[in-house]
Amino acid sequence: MPALAITAHTATTALGRGLAAQVEALRARRGGLRPNDFGADPLPAWIGRVDGLEDEALPAEFAQWDCRNNRLAWMALQQDGLVDAVASVRERHGAERVAVIIGTSTSSIGASEEAYARLVPGADGAPAFPADLARPIVHTPHSLGDFVQAATGLRGPCMTVATACSSSAKVFAQAARLIHAGLVDAALVGGVDTLCGSVLFGFNSLGLVSANPCRPFDRDRDGLSLGEAGGFAVLERAQVDAGGLQLRGYGESSDAHHMSAPHPEGLGATLAMRDALARAGIAPAEVGYLNLHGTSTPANDAVEAAAVAALFPDTLHASSTKGWTGHTLGAAGIVESVFALIALEHGLLPGILHSAIPDPACGPQIRFDNADADIHYAMNNSFGFGGNNAALVFGRA
Repeated sequence: MPALAITAHTATTALGRGLAAQVEALRARRGGLRPNDFGADPLPAWIGRVDGLEDEALPAEFAQWDCRNNRLAWMALQQDGLVDAVASVRERHGAERVAVIIGTSTSSIGASEEAYARLVPGADGAPAFPADLARPIVHTPHSLGDFVQAATGLRGPCMTVATACSSSAKVFAQAARLIHAGLVDAALVGGVDTLCGSVLFGFNSLGLVSANPCRPFDRDRDGLSLGEAGGFAVLERAQVDAGGLQLRGYGESSDAHHMSAPHPEGLGATLAMRDALARAGIAPAEVGYLNLHGTSTPANDAVEAAAVAALFPDTLHASSTKGWTGHTLGAAGIVESVFALIALEHGLLPGILHSAIPDPACGPQIRFDNADADIHYAMNNSFGFGGNNAALVFGRA
């Protein structure tokens, strides 16, 4: 496929705000997980929590969208010159020619949880949301996309993608299709997900949450650590003489094997990775770094590792960075795409945090230690519940 230029990108996670915080933490192997301190009755678990969200309300003009998720979106938008980059692309192409495509898993459901916990008698005597939360927009899945469009002044197509943990990887594919179809000239893509009771207790009810910091691809891994994060990127048609970072290919699949378990032979994962490589026009051996979905659950890691071993040579450096950030669900796609871009920009290939004993069932592509290498292509895998799979290929022009 024709390459798309990535003219700006950023991420805010439990490691800190903006790219510099992510690079420093990855290089120093300093994680962002902490014992769970979220909610009135915290589960015994570890989480990747972003500091400051409770104390930094949205500006007054955006008060109707105020909630934890949109606060994190606003915080992430302020980093790494993204506001200026959006203003520039809006001026070049016109607000109507720039799409907003944002991924999330739970959006602002935390506000809905609070509203139901604080029900008051309504005018007719029936239970009703309290006045401060009687704002319909924060009780819809599209709350995030609607807020980001309002906050950026963009007026092109606006979509919120909710395909579980692949949500903010799939936004790159949707943006590419819109741009290549001529419907827009550029797109702001990204994703945000924040901690809430539905996420923490929901994943725990599935038996997927570890009481310890997650250990992706470790022999003794026993579950994931949940996190929250936000990130964005600006995509435009690549100019022939322009340098910089590019989206080179994407692959998507929906194997629909099971609501929460991966296909045992990694069918969907393999299809997504093969399609991404084909669109990029490169061979598996040309990929220098692969950021794996790597949730640290026993089945998911084993299936993904087998699919990777069947497709890539032993020389590939592949890792999961969820030991640094936790599993950020609908934001994982954008955050881990930013980590792939960091590998391209800085030559920093992250290893895996907290993991110590390699699972002998996993191939040699899985690397626990960081490495430094000058690479030309990096990939990101994001796999969601229901078999919603996405893989992305990034490159340097």
